[in-house]
Amino acid sequence: MRYFKLTIAYDGTDFHGWQIQAQRPTIQGEIVGVLRRMTQENVVLHAAGRTDAGVHALGQVGSFRTQSQLSAQEFQRALNALLPPAIRIAAAEQVGPDFNARWSARAKTYRYRLYRGKVVPPMVWRYVLHYPFPLDEDAMRDAAARFVGTHDFASFAASTGSEEDDKERSTEREIFSTELARSADNEELVFTVRGRSFLRYMVRKMVGTLLDVGRGKLAPADIDRLYELRDRSKSGPTVPSHGLVMVEVQHDEAWRLGRP
Repeated sequence: MRYFKLTIAYDGTDFHGWQIQAQRPTIQGEIVGVLRRMTQENVVLHAAGRTDAGVHALGQVGSFRTQSQLSAQEFQRALNALLPPAIRIAAAEQVGPDFNARWSARAKTYRYRLYRGKVVPPMVWRYVLHYPFPLDEDAMRDAAARFVGTHDFASFAASTGSEEDDKERSTEREIFSTELARSADNEELVFTVRGRSFLRYMVRKMVGTLLDVGRGKLAPADIDRLYELRDRSKSGPTVPSHGLVMVEVQHDEAWRLGRP
């Protein structure tokens, strides 16, 4: 058996998220379909994290195993030839048997883009949330810094569907760094967050809360209060998915092929 790692980029606009769904186009479904045609095997593709409908990626990571003798480069070339143009395999490499895209991940970086100009250029409208209205960006930066550290992010997550499940599952997460900065052309306000793992909708809820801080509906210090409340109705709205991109996933180098 041989093991492979794929670094995947995609425009999520026309897909119903990462995970395979019956009768709906998904990123995982498209890639698995091609891999099964190539190998004539029931290939299973694991991801570093499931992205929701409309979310994009520059550095999603997938892993699979196969008995095929194709090289990593041959997999990359064939996948890019057969996949829709909205999905690209940026890199492919053979890895050791202990590598798993999800369980070997040590950090993930996400980015959310807010377009602050009056008119959104047609080349970027699929990838930004347009918000040209006044915001207190200094207060937003203060609030963003309060996400760093290990906290209970229950107020910044999607409901599992039942109160019992919400109480039982762990909502504690570790955030390594955040940044809220203007783009080089000064037209965008970009929120970048790096953490060990994320709850569903967590980044989009964080951005919605930062917007409420910028609007004056919340104060930066309210971030600390939200950790204690564990009530998603008290945080900001969940912003639309199309402004979010999975930028990078970092893995423990020891899992690479040939490493001790």
